[in-house]
Amino acid sequence: MAAFKEQGFQERAALAAKAKQAAIEKLRAKPPVDEAVLAEQRKIAEARAAEQARVSAEKKAAREQAAAEKKAAREAAAEEARLAEEAKQKMRKVPTEAEMKAARDARYAARKARLKR
Repeated sequence: MAAFKEQGFQERAALAAKAKQAAIEKLRAKPPVDEAVLAEQRKIAEARAAEQARVSAEKKAAREQAAAEKKAAREAAAEEARLAEEAKQKMRKVPTEAEMKAARDARYAARKARLKR
């Protein structure tokens, strides 16, 4: 068996040129691109892109609608809570002057009774 002989630069360059030439010949051997087929592929791609854009727009509109509904519900709940608080404030009984004096007098009497013991 012969020993392995490493290739020199000239041999590697020749092999690379030969491979490049083979690739070019293979590329030239392909049939030419038919313009009708190319136009049909472009039309299909454009239709697909338009469909994707339409679906994307529908999804975005649905998300925005849901967000708007959620915001409206939050605002309605806040308004309802505010109205309930206002109603609660109105319903709360405000003591009259006589009631306030009677409560003050009762506290005073209780304090005096505690101190007398």
